[in-house]
Amino acid sequence: MVYAKTQLFDEYFQICSEFYKALGHPARLAILKYLAETKTCITSDFAEELPLSRTTVNQHLTELKDAGLIVSHVEGTKTYYCLNPKKIKEFKKKSESFIKKINVGNNYSCKK
Repeated sequence: MVYAKTQLFDEYFQICSEFYKALGHPARLAILKYLAETKTCITSDFAEELPLSRTTVNQHLTELKDAGLIVSHVEGTKTYYCLNPKKIKEFKKKSESFIKKINVGNNYSCKK
């Protein structure tokens, strides 16, 4: 059986990498920030807030949904997007844990 190379790493690294991959574009960070600031579900009018086409914005929304960081629901002809608090908290916890693991302190030096 052939495994993806990511499967060679433990689940912790796989989960962290999925979150970081989802945040790997400035537009996705802007979308999350905008949703956090509005504190409510909003329609897909992000194209008015971002310097991107509606199609491109929708692709970024899909990436964030696939990572579980946002959720959506349809009412009539409108799609509403919201932060997923459970996943945001999980991401925060995983990120803090990862940063602690790689914290090198003030005395770290790369000198030979």
